[in-house]
Amino acid sequence: MNAVLSRPPAAERPLVDAAFLADPYPAYRALREAGPIHWSEEFFGGAWLLTRHADVEGVLRDARFSAQRTGGWVNQAAAERGELAGFQQLFARALLFLDAPDHGRLRALLQPAFRPEALARLKPEIARIADELIDGLDDADEFDFIAQVARPLPVRVISTILGISGADRAEVMAWSDDLAAFIGAPEPTHEQARRAQASLLAMTRYFQAQISAKREAPDDSLLSSLLQARERGEIQGEAELLAQCAMLLFAGHETTRNLLGNGLFALLSHPDQWALLQQDSSLVPGAVRELLRYDSPVQYTGRRVTTDLMLHGQRLRRGDLVLALIGAANRDPARHERPEELDITRADPGALSFGSGVHVCLGAALTRLEAEVVFGRLLARWPHLQLASTEPRWCANPAYRGLAALPLRHA
Repeated sequence: MNAVLSRPPAAERPLVDAAFLADPYPAYRALREAGPIHWSEEFFGGAWLLTRHADVEGVLRDARFSAQRTGGWVNQAAAERGELAGFQQLFARALLFLDAPDHGRLRALLQPAFRPEALARLKPEIARIADELIDGLDDADEFDFIAQVARPLPVRVISTILGISGADRAEVMAWSDDLAAFIGAPEPTHEQARRAQASLLAMTRYFQAQISAKREAPDDSLLSSLLQARERGEIQGEAELLAQCAMLLFAGHETTRNLLGNGLFALLSHPDQWALLQQDSSLVPGAVRELLRYDSPVQYTGRRVTTDLMLHGQRLRRGDLVLALIGAANRDPARHERPEELDITRADPGALSFGSGVHVCLGAALTRLEAEVVFGRLLARWPHLQLASTEPRWCANPAYRGLAALPLRHA
């Protein structure tokens, strides 16, 4: 048994570097093989890193590891509280950073828009948007899939669910980029914090105008439903309402964009797997689940320890930050056979990419559906789709793993 340590020595070599951003999986494998738990001062002044599937899933399901405390950690990470007061007020109220009972209260209000029957009604609209975006590329010898499809599609889909209009899509994507850069930075800079606050406040100003319009002309959209919940007192105040709206717009865009890009790159980099889909399109839903496991759009998530406890011989103290390395857990050989291989026929991918337990991603089924529709449309339209470059350019974001560009050619 390991000796009890209150703080083990920090790693001598930084974990997050250019090689890690290009391919984090060798580093995850080395950490996983070296031991079940590691201390790193590279993340927010110090954090415990967990790499094994059982540990990551356990933390995500254990109430002693709080998501609510993570909201406080994010808001303090880069600048003085006074300067970021507006940011803190909104961010800490988002569903992502709440525990019971507030988490359950708000999730129950949001959940109906993401139930199977609601998504079944939405599927034709997702297909229409995908077709419109792909149609515009017929005459292009080469195109960037990220810019032309992966970025705009989820913005349009989540906007349809919310029932919002009038926002410039490029502006929405820029807001999302600023928030992702802040949340995903191991140690956010002051400038990243200021940009994230400016974008979050811009989002809320946009939603304030949309809310005013819904008050005048309510409809069956999610935004109208949330506004009615606010008027019944089930949403507590304007800030809480705006925080959920901003979270949905951000989360609905970021994860799907990266799944589409990462997934298509993986498929085209493995021609045998793409060929299987060409032969049998019924494999697409299983392929999406395996792609989530193979290269997760979300690589880690944070929790704060609510009480002193022991884990693998280490003493974790109340308030300590724990990073559950989802990307590492998804390739744990104790959970998966041949974990480094992409196999779209894998019987049980069992990915933790959308989390686990009460905080499992609200929009998981929607994200999978969007990917299934897009990949299905691409297979039908361009079965001989090819990479135009074999040297991918990854975003410099260790938490939200995604491609900055994906140049493609179609026959």
